[in-house]
Amino acid sequence: MDKTRSIEVIRRDADDPRIANTLALAFQNDPALAWLLPDPAIRARRLGQLFAVLEKQSLRAGQVLASHGREAVVLEYPAGAVHHGFWPDISDNLATARVLRSALGRGLRLAGAIHAHHPDPQPHVYLRFVGVRPDAQGSGWGSAIIRACVDRAAAQGRGVLLETATPENVGLYARLGFDIVSEWDAPEDGPRFWTMIREFGD
Repeated sequence: MDKTRSIEVIRRDADDPRIANTLALAFQNDPALAWLLPDPAIRARRLGQLFAVLEKQSLRAGQVLASHGREAVVLEYPAGAVHHGFWPDISDNLATARVLRSALGRGLRLAGAIHAHHPDPQPHVYLRFVGVRPDAQGSGWGSAIIRACVDRAAAQGRGVLLETATPENVGLYARLGFDIVSEWDAPEDGPRFWTMIREFGD
């Protein structure tokens, strides 16, 4: 791989606030998170806290991949690892509740809808969040980190699953070999989502 686009697996004992910060910046204008936290000022304050919780969960139950300079980050889960919504244990629910407050119920319902559109059983590596810092967008980091995840999954004989609520991302993922398996609307007048899979061997 081109060293200027190298991707590393983050150590499970890592304490790097840049990871959550990159995801918070990347998802500031994401349709799903803007629907979940409509006030831009509140969203700007809380997304870093939310992604810090999700990063820790991913380090426990899956993997976090990132570029050396943290331009791009992925929260990745092994096949079958996410079955109980976004926050599958009590400690994560409590931490997330402190961040989302009144939006927690809506977030959990959205999580349930997301996972209802996953295969069951779920045989794919799951890219839960893929984010590129805004100042690095358009420079190839998104493609580089997704290809790294696809290559890692292929080494396990697995395909890759993700979803997006950003229409512009659908074409990017399609160019990287992903197919749309479900197009659906989130509950409570939420945004449209595309669930996409790149099967092993494609």
